[in-house]
Amino acid sequence: MFAKRTDFEQGPIRPPSEANSLLLRLTRNCPWNRCLFCPVYKGEKFSRRGLEEIKEDIEAIERAADVIKNISVSNGFGGAVNRQVAAQVQSQHPELFQVAFWLFHGGENVFLQDGDSLLLPVDQLVEILELLTKKFPSIKRITTYARSRTLLRRSVEDFVRLREAGLNRIHVGLESGNDEVLEYMQKGVTRSQHIEAGKKVKTAGLSLSEYVILGLGGKNKWREHALDSAKALNAINPDFIRVRTLAVPASSPLYEKVQNGEFELMADDDIVREEKMFIENLQGIESSFYSDHILNLLEDVNGKLPDDKQKMLEIIEHYLSLPAVERERFCLGRRTGYYRTIDDMQDESLSSVVERNYKQLQDKGISVDQYIKKMMLRFI
Repeated sequence: MFAKRTDFEQGPIRPPSEANSLLLRLTRNCPWNRCLFCPVYKGEKFSRRGLEEIKEDIEAIERAADVIKNISVSNGFGGAVNRQVAAQVQSQHPELFQVAFWLFHGGENVFLQDGDSLLLPVDQLVEILELLTKKFPSIKRITTYARSRTLLRRSVEDFVRLREAGLNRIHVGLESGNDEVLEYMQKGVTRSQHIEAGKKVKTAGLSLSEYVILGLGGKNKWREHALDSAKALNAINPDFIRVRTLAVPASSPLYEKVQNGEFELMADDDIVREEKMFIENLQGIESSFYSDHILNLLEDVNGKLPDDKQKMLEIIEHYLSLPAVERERFCLGRRTGYYRTIDDMQDESLSSVVERNYKQLQDKGISVDQYIKKMMLRFI
């Protein structure tokens, strides 16, 4: 009975870049779980899943894939998972849809959950990776989150073994390169440790994606946050730099400090100026820069450093050059989902709706900035 199951365990989060990935849970929650800005996993206990339990999940995924491919064959599609097959699975076998969705996107990418999968013994990780790639030859990329403190516990040789077994990329939350910000936010790691960990990953030939949270220094430390984050990334030279904008829900420990005035959140305009300083000071690296999150105001600030640096700065300058009232309207349109780029403001069908919403807030005496802060919490 147990051998026939097709269900498997999944955790709550993944990077946006892993939207089409199969999610395989190796650990539950986060071993640190003290960061003030993070609302995830609070009140949850960290645990490592057993090797046999994980292997059984991989076999369950294989059985699910077989069921889905049989549905495809019965519909005359020869095992391929197209829209029609995926729709039928969603309708008739919703418990299999996550696997169908993955196969529809080629069955190429896998993300290992939760917050720090590399805490498992290296031998176990290798066995898991080898089983995955054996069961699913279509896999091209396997990625995971990891804390810098965990990476420091591994040797370069460990990372090489993991790469040879199939791991391709590690996602790391740098968050900030400023030690005061890191300490205040209880990140549990220093800038020098971030740098050492990142260099180890790069030396082993693994792809490295580092995350920076715009606004994490607040009004008091935004310059230090921008400059020192750039310095840390210049020392690491990661393959990817991804930015996120700080939002503070009530479930985050930082919320209380915002409420009592100890930590002052930055307005969108100030965060854009911080991002400008941050990008200006990224030097001597060949990273791909992404604003791939809905919380970011200017999501089209993307490019390959150093070639696209000026282009990215021009997008920021374009925004900052707008009259204050136009910037406010764009922020409102962006946060309410009508605008994605500044050019969308030229679309009359969109701008008319934003203008109507803007006037309604004015009539009610509601601050656009405060309204936007509340809207941003929907995306966490």
